[in-house]
Amino acid sequence: MAQQDPTQDIRHHGEGLVAAALAGDAQTARRHTDFFVLRRHVDEGIPYWERAVAAGDAFSAYTLARYRKIRGNRAEADRLYRSAAERHAGCAYGLGVLLQEDGNPEAAEWFRRGWELGHLDCKIELGKHLAAEGRLDEAPKFLMDNVDIGDIAVFRWVQLFESIRGDFDQVAAGLAAAEAEAAEAAGGAEGDGEAAREALRPLFEMGDHFRDYPGLAVEAETYYRRAAALSASARVDHAIFLETETETETETETAGADDRWTAARQLLVQAHESGYEGAAYVLGVLQEQRGELAEAERWYAASAADGHQSGQWNLGILCKRQRRFEEAERWFREIGDDDEDVADQLARIARLRADGVAPGKDLRRLPGLRGRAEAGDVQASYAYGKILGEWGGAAARHMVRWIEPAARAGDPEAAYDLAELYSELRRPVLRDHWYRHAAETGHHDACNQMGWLSEHHKDYQESERWYVRAAEGGAPLNAMLAGRLKAQRGAYAEAEPYLRKAWEEGQEYAYGTEAAGYYGLVLHRMGRHADAIEPLRCAAESWQEGVRSRYSQDDLDVLARMADPEKELAAAEAALAAG
Repeated sequence: MAQQDPTQDIRHHGEGLVAAALAGDAQTARRHTDFFVLRRHVDEGIPYWERAVAAGDAFSAYTLARYRKIRGNRAEADRLYRSAAERHAGCAYGLGVLLQEDGNPEAAEWFRRGWELGHLDCKIELGKHLAAEGRLDEAPKFLMDNVDIGDIAVFRWVQLFESIRGDFDQVAAGLAAAEAEAAEAAGGAEGDGEAAREALRPLFEMGDHFRDYPGLAVEAETYYRRAAALSASARVDHAIFLETETETETETETAGADDRWTAARQLLVQAHESGYEGAAYVLGVLQEQRGELAEAERWYAASAADGHQSGQWNLGILCKRQRRFEEAERWFREIGDDDEDVADQLARIARLRADGVAPGKDLRRLPGLRGRAEAGDVQASYAYGKILGEWGGAAARHMVRWIEPAARAGDPEAAYDLAELYSELRRPVLRDHWYRHAAETGHHDACNQMGWLSEHHKDYQESERWYVRAAEGGAPLNAMLAGRLKAQRGAYAEAEPYLRKAWEEGQEYAYGTEAAGYYGLVLHRMGRHADAIEPLRCAAESWQEGVRSRYSQDDLDVLARMADPEKELAAAEAALAAG
């Protein structure tokens, strides 16, 4: 695992890269760039890539742009990609992805240019773009046009879009049959509601598709609307669709969110007034997710009064969190004293009566905090959002507006929590922006996230730096992660204190085997063979199950860098025997 001093190789390949760039020899320039990438000398490669980019080498622009993006400088990545995107397919693709992540429609232009230059992934992105616009029939045709037998990646997307088309056609046929039956039975009024709702069933599992390809939701909504005309229960499904199909967006970003919520609420009220008992409960859930607890309670109460057990349960939970213990107990007992979950809740209420409730869990604080938040107090807004999300049942997209002001004001905890919200909302660019923002202030959990992100992109030098900062918080897991990367690059003396901490404090945790293996490795490589035996034996006993199985067996780079405790143990024992 230890390597010889690479300084001479670095200089040789770096100067060779610049010379090749100046000479316009793209093939040789790429060969020198591969040295830095494959050997993981990113820090050392950057100044040479900068010189090669200035000399006009497109692949250096592509490579440097990737690392600028990974390391958080998206503006510089944009500039570098643009410098060669007209003539280099990889840069066109990279620019398209960057712009697409930012929601910039210019992305399609660069995917088109990349496809003209022969980049298959650009063609796939264009096909996905057609689907995202709702042009579901066109996407497979475009992808299959002039397809080559080697373009196997295309077929996955063709199959996906054709499968969605098939599901939509099935829904349409089922609704047509239900509508025909309703017309015969009652002149088109409330008809076979069960058949209408059953026809919608293929749509219930398509939430991810609606988020990934928003245009598909337009066609899906037409089916929900048709079913809702026939069935009160389908009106509830339509309402849930309207309220949840934008769940990757926040309430402050979505222009039509208020209109959709108004329509969804109206559908639910109509379903409730027509006698569908589940509608009030769903209204309560959606109001709770929006953070409107008084309205949630009103609808839970309507549901509970009709004997709806889920409504009674949620009403009991809401009352318990507001320390209205007698009411909570009454609603739980409506479900039945012999229910194990009810007994557990009653026991919790007894403990809360005795012990009280922490301020961060007290829903009674919400009205006062909200008033201060709306008056501009960012810390009150943060506290309100935290309580609302963690104890009030609010959904992530409805919490962003309360957490974000404190994050923008520089609160590292708020920045980390905002990143967590964007992670839940599947907004990776905003997620990473706020993790980085928190990490740069020294937030140790955010530093861990940045370490993971860099490691995921094989930028091990940057990853090591983040894990070192994370380890400053004292967590043995972060010490193991920092020490592991140091050990893998041969910096055994640097790694030893980190891995010793992880070995001594983390043996009972899931990462304990990995800590033992790397700690034993560095001790052996430092010549402390006797000290290495115990951790290496511990690691060797369960390495396959406890460590190797947790990593992808297809990631050859990770596997090649991984320690082999059995081999290290044998070498340490041999050294002791010879010694």
